[in-house]
Amino acid sequence: MTPQDILTQFGPRETMDYDVVIVGGGPAGLASAIRLKQLAAERGQDLSVVVLEKGSEPGAHILSGAVLDPRSLSELFPDWKAMGAPLHQPVTGEAMLFLSETTGYRTPNFLLPECSQNHGNYIISLGALTRWLAQQAEALGVEIFPGFAAAEVLYDENGAVKGVATGNMGVEKSGEPGPNFQIGMELLGKYTLFAEGARGHLGKQLIAKFNLDEGCDPQSYGIGIKEVWEVEPARHEPGLVIHTAGWPLDNTTYGGSFLYHMADNKIAMGFITGLNYQNPFLSPFEEFQRWKTHPNIRWYLENDQGEVTGKRIAYGARAITAGGLLSLPKTVFPGGALVGCDAGFLNVSRIKGSHAAIKSGMLCAEAAYEAVTGGRAQDELSAYPQAFEASWLHAELNKSRNFKSWFKYGLRVATLMNGLEQFGLGGNMPWTVRRDKPDHAYLKPAAECQPIDYPKPDGKLTFDRLSSVFISSAAHEENQPAHLTLKDASVPVNINLAKYAGPEARYCPAGVYEFVKNEDGSDRLQINAANCVHCKTCDIKDPTQNIVWVTPEGGGGPNYADM
Repeated sequence: MTPQDILTQFGPRETMDYDVVIVGGGPAGLASAIRLKQLAAERGQDLSVVVLEKGSEPGAHILSGAVLDPRSLSELFPDWKAMGAPLHQPVTGEAMLFLSETTGYRTPNFLLPECSQNHGNYIISLGALTRWLAQQAEALGVEIFPGFAAAEVLYDENGAVKGVATGNMGVEKSGEPGPNFQIGMELLGKYTLFAEGARGHLGKQLIAKFNLDEGCDPQSYGIGIKEVWEVEPARHEPGLVIHTAGWPLDNTTYGGSFLYHMADNKIAMGFITGLNYQNPFLSPFEEFQRWKTHPNIRWYLENDQGEVTGKRIAYGARAITAGGLLSLPKTVFPGGALVGCDAGFLNVSRIKGSHAAIKSGMLCAEAAYEAVTGGRAQDELSAYPQAFEASWLHAELNKSRNFKSWFKYGLRVATLMNGLEQFGLGGNMPWTVRRDKPDHAYLKPAAECQPIDYPKPDGKLTFDRLSSVFISSAAHEENQPAHLTLKDASVPVNINLAKYAGPEARYCPAGVYEFVKNEDGSDRLQINAANCVHCKTCDIKDPTQNIVWVTPEGGGGPNYADM
């Protein structure tokens, strides 16, 4: 039974009307909701605002490094310290390392450009901050619906966005309604703000429908894979921020890593691989595991006898937008807007997006508030992009607009040119470097590339995918249809496996995709959708763009505690 058949048989759906509907309960969406309610309270008005969050609770799907620049949070809540915001660990020191296979070179701190400096920032759990923001939003009267995934954009008779519909619950693998079936509901708003994070399912559709990326560089992404470790006190320095570049990635592959020393003898460790990599044999997950074996990295996880005594306590993965200002689409369309990483406001040179997400949400909220209270609905919030262009966020992103583009010339050239641009010229390069290919188009045929022999995990320092997914607490209703869909079921074997050696089995950090043999010896792609951590890498990197990520039932996916 098709979704339309279900709607015909079980509809009409229940509708709920709001002034503003917000899709996504992360920093951008919650900042939007909070700012709307703040403005209404300041002027003694009532404004109805709802936030839909597909995770089981706000923060359940939130993963970031994270070092937070508190600038935008201070604008949203000037007294956030007194209010108990979970920013407990200020940055106390930092280092930038360039790694070879066995050694590391540290850049003197006086040579670090402004974008690489972190004094005044905080090492945080973004999930914890998101939960705190949700509490503040609810205290202001925002309605938050966790476990409800927005699955469909709704349009009015003029083609303007009028709201969203949540996904049906209780649909079985066959596509038929099961015994616990519940049809989705429609949430209608004068304006709908989309804050789904990087490669948002509905944001992707809106960008295509309204040609929002016309004239922009193709968006570029990285996959960030993160673990949290509890380590020996002697190996821990609260507030220390370390970034690395170089090994194990080759000179043509963009990427880098971080070690953030949190409180309580915990270290957040992560590895980012640019999804414009060329070699189909590359595995971002395996590169991360291999990186931990470097002497300069494993030292933090060992005791004085060289034994791994650290304990891995959390794992997760998420795509990040890395194209910057040159890839930023038009953020408004009739009836709505894109905020945060759904648009791509992350500053890749600073490896920071949370402050940008909060600021973009605030700017959009201010435009939406003036429109709603002015009696408008379903038009373009043109004041939002105008306010962005006049903001400190635009000035910040403009300084780093070339950062990712330089990497098309290789790591050495990118390091030299970014050093010149950011340190020598303060981000004021007189020209702009453009890109013209999406990430999936960079993958080369397997016959042109060298296979990579990754060492087997030892279960102490390095791990396999399945044990990693287990500690992400990923779970989905097993009998629902797979949310990882194929446009053409023959493509994975006939093209991806034949030409690219089946890269989906390597770029997925959760073991969702594997090629198995049928009884007759032929190959088929098996999709283990229950493993999915919602990182969106497959939707981005599939060389044939045959995989389409759609929303599973609300509440499914990872359940990150303090990521």
